[in-house]
Amino acid sequence: MKVSIVIANYNNAQFIEKCVNSIKNQTYKNYEIIFFDDNSKDDSLKIIKQFKKIKIIENKSQTKFGSLNQINAFYKSIKKSKGKIIFFLDSDDYFHKKKLEEMVKIFKNKKNIDIICDYPVLHTKNKFIKLKKKISNFNYWGYIHPTSTIAVRKKFIENLKKIITLKKYTNIWFDLRVLLISKFIFNNFFSLNKNLTFYRVTENNISSKFKKFSKNWWKRRSEAHDYLFYLSKKYEFKLKKNFDYALTKFLNYLF
Repeated sequence: MKVSIVIANYNNAQFIEKCVNSIKNQTYKNYEIIFFDDNSKDDSLKIIKQFKKIKIIENKSQTKFGSLNQINAFYKSIKKSKGKIIFFLDSDDYFHKKKLEEMVKIFKNKKNIDIICDYPVLHTKNKFIKLKKKISNFNYWGYIHPTSTIAVRKKFIENLKKIITLKKYTNIWFDLRVLLISKFIFNNFFSLNKNLTFYRVTENNISSKFKKFSKNWWKRRSEAHDYLFYLSKKYEFKLKKNFDYALTKFLNYLF
């Protein structure tokens, strides 16, 4: 089974070599790499062009919203892909050498599963932290797997373009959109309790802009509730407003 790894990049020149080599060193060899550069101003293109057999997409136009730019990067890359399974990867992250092998095996054995996520190893400046399986009863969605941990069947993700690319919810990134759709509408999600993705934690991470319990964090949380209730109305599944919803809306009102 051929798989496609789609890499979204913007000004991550210093991490590209590690990212790409983590794919080149995979135990599973039937893959292609598609690298989407979103108008980088650093040496990203110079570095990626040193690698052989990589499809490169050079994008020259962006929106002011990082979430929409990331989604655009992935969908344009998918259009160029030939694999039956799509692995998503941000260019500052990288894979464990057995990630493709482990996840392809599950896709082959579980025909009803369209989305598989593993758990990340947080790569900070000085240490590595393995995240374990998390269960949360406080909110609707539970733990949100980062984008680079997500793999999907191509036919599934192509059918979801209209609701994933919805431009209204600009604080809702690709990972949350995909997981909410899978969990609440299609029930075709599998969480692999292994750490197969290395997720860099730096000052430039998107997550750093949403420090927990900050004003921006609560604003994004409010949009997450709105997006989920939009899906509930569109796809007619029942969803009651809980304490998390009430608290989030109250705090946003105070802001």
